Order: sequence, then structure tokens, then C-alpha cells
Amino acid sequence: MALDNNNHPCFNAEARHSYGRIHLAVAPRCNVQCNFCDRKFDCANESRPGVTTSVLTPEQALAHLDDINKKLDNLAVVGIAGPGDPFANPNETMETLERVHAGYPDKLLCVSTNGLSLADYIPRLARLNVSHVTVTVNAVRPETGADIYEWVHYGGKTYFGTEGAQLLLERQTEAIKLLKQYELTVKINTVVIPRVNEYHIPEVARYVSALGADIQNCIPLIPVAGTPFAGLQEPSAANMQSLRAETSLYVKQMEHCGRCRADAVGLIGRSNPFSRKEAEKKPVRLVAVATSDGVSVDRHLGMAYNLWIYSWEDGKVKSVERRSIIACQRSSDRWNEIAAVISDCDLLLVNKVGQPPLQALKNKGIRTEAVSGSVSEILTALFTGEDIPAQNLRLAGHCDGSVNQSATCHSCASEVE
Repeated sequence: MALDNNNHPCFNAEARHSYGRIHLAVAPRCNVQCNFCDRKFDCANESRPGVTTSVLTPEQALAHLDDINKKLDNLAVVGIAGPGDPFANPNETMETLERVHAGYPDKLLCVSTNGLSLADYIPRLARLNVSHVTVTVNAVRPETGADIYEWVHYGGKTYFGTEGAQLLLERQTEAIKLLKQYELTVKINTVVIPRVNEYHIPEVARYVSALGADIQNCIPLIPVAGTPFAGLQEPSAANMQSLRAETSLYVKQMEHCGRCRADAVGLIGRSNPFSRKEAEKKPVRLVAVATSDGVSVDRHLGMAYNLWIYSWEDGKVKSVERRSIIACQRSSDRWNEIAAVISDCDLLLVNKVGQPPLQALKNKGIRTEAVSGSVSEILTALFTGEDIPAQNLRLAGHCDGSVNQSATCHSCASEVE
């Protein structure tokens, strides 16, 4: 495959349909603690940045690349995106890039970083023909950054509050300017955090555009259980569309991000076809869906009174029946009783689900996915052996307590009046 900068699926929306990428998870440590991040190093069940099934040594990373390259004929990009920060692990990162550059001169090389320690390595990156660099910039005001970052560690010292945020911004600014001096393509990732930086994003777009950034990727927050921002809402698709329209006045916007894992492989929006989780995938026959109207997956499991059952017949999604779970919802053992009601189903789709029901259903052999969007589109993908589209996936195991009436909150045993 010829080296072509236009083949990078993250920087070129059209390329994502034809060209794949692989992320080599060689960077476990991080030098910035974000209030939305929880890195996981042995996880096959979450699809988000900061997560990997395993951390690789540079030697293991090259062996993994050798294996995947034999299986995929459209692999165009090799990147390092964590699960921590590449330049908090500079030895592992640079050795891996050197090995890949030597063995695969036809592959595009890229890294994704918070930018704190990036500037020190840009000349070496340029010599290795690293062509694309992503820098995550979530704030360009120190007071806003202070709400996003718990701490910033640099030069053997840990900084907090506005001091840490100011240092990070200064280092990011220096790095982006230097990247453009070396003529590298720069993407800016910006996590959109409701009530924290959502109204500040256009200012970020103006700032990075002035530095020469080529494209910005506004990423909706994934509320991760156990983090300070766990209780926030994920921005809606409508809010993200409006925000991208505004920021596009300053810098080109990426709108097809799959919020990839640190060990992603293949096309954007598809999970790793060679992961342990994918190897265990079984054909889907019946699916239970928490929906109020059969059109969209719009019900919390704790607020559903019926589950719609679907099958696949004659190349189409077919509604088989509706099963009442009203009696189950009133039971002290309701999760196990719901599992019994749908024991013949391979999968349960809900809009939101807390950790207790998620685990109880898993113990009964029922896979549960939190999703939003069209019932028909999601089920068509599942019944035809595809993955649930990345844009439809929500965080399973997270409950924001937004139940009302007399329903019970999923993540606790208390009644919500």
C-alpha cells in the first residue's frame, strides 16, 4: 500500500470506509489526571479511550502489528494513543515508532497526546516520518482547565488548579506551533463536558486555529463510573451538531470519531475483529429491547414495563412479541426475574442500565448493551453480524439517577419517589 497522507481515516472522513488503523497500546502511564478518565489495562468490555485488553512492550507491539498486517489488507495507519500518554512513556513510544518505521515504511504513523511533553520529541517524530499528531486541548482558560484536570505532573513536580492548567496550555501551545513548523498534520481533540467547558469550546476552536491546527474533533463526554464527572450527562447528538456548526467557523471539524480504545484495530466504528471479546461473539437470534414505541431504544431498564422481542426473518427485523416485566419491577429480586423472562434472548438493549442489573444479567448469561438510536438500524447491524455502530453506544453500568415516578434507581436499592 502506497504511503498517502489522505489515507488516514481519522483525518479524512472518506478514508474511514476503506482504510483501517491499529493502535499499539505501549503507553500505560499518564502525566495528567483528567476528571473524566479512568484507564483500564485488562478490559474487553468498554469501548472508549484509555482502555486496552493488555499493555504491550515495543517488541510485542511489532509482533502484534506483524500478525494483524497479515490479516488485514487495508491497514494504512499505525498509531499510539495510550492507554496513558505516549510521552509520559517516551522510551516505549519512541522505540515502538522506530521499529514500525523500519519495518513498515509504507504505513502512516501517528500519535495522540495531551501535549504536555510533546515538544521535546517533535524533531525525532519528524525524522521518523510521523505525519499526523493529535493533541487534546480541552480548555484555553486556566480557570476552566482547573475544573477539568486534577493534577499535571511535569519536570518531577506535580501542579494543581490553575497553575497546572496554565502550564499544560503553555506546553500545548508550544508543541502545536512546533508541529506546524515541521509541517505535520495536527488534529485537536476536545472533550465536550456539560456545565464545565461546553460554552468554552468555540474559544478553544479559535485559539487552536490561530496556531495552525488542521482539524478539530469535538468529542462528547463519556461519563465513566468512579470519576469526578461520572454524574454528568453525555451531550446529546443535537447539542454536538450545533456545537460543531459553530466551531466549524474557525477550524474544520471531524464528525465521524469512534472514540477508539487504546488497542483499536480495523475500520473506525467497528470493534477489534481479533480481540478476545470478538472471538467469543455468537450469532444473535432473539433480542429484547427496552423501547416505548418500537422506534428508538429510549427506556432505562429500571423504568421499562415491557420488553419488545425481535428476531430476523426473510432479511428483515421482525417484532415477535412484547413481554411484561411490571411484576418483576416490583420484586426484591427483579433483575433475576427479568433475566428469567428473557432467558431465550441472546441480547438485551436498553437506553441506560446500572452496574447491579448489568452484573446480574451477565451472571445469567444475558449480554446487555446500553445504546441510543433507531431500533431497526441497531438490530439490523446485530442480526447481520456487524457491530453496534459506535455513535449509538452508551456507557453500560452507569446510572445518573434520572428516574422518576415510583421507579427504582438502577444503581441502588432505594425507591425514587
